[in-house]
Amino acid sequence: MGTKIGKEKIQREKGYLYFIGKDGYVWAAPMKHNKTGRKKKVGTEKIAKEKGFMYYIGKDGFVAKAKMKNA
Repeated sequence: MGTKIGKEKIQREKGYLYFIGKDGYVWAAPMKHNKTGRKKKVGTEKIAKEKGFMYYIGKDGFVAKAKMKNA
């Protein structure tokens, strides 16, 4: 679906949602059922975001991007 752009592998934990923040780093935010968790920066690699692309953490643990259809 998308192309792998990250070089750093992200280890996932249960109960967290992973996203690329405005600062370009990977962040983990607790899901609603995770009452004890706190938002934290996970990765040390900075991702340069481009307009018209969606960024996500793939199943292999690396950051990937895919072109959005309506952007």
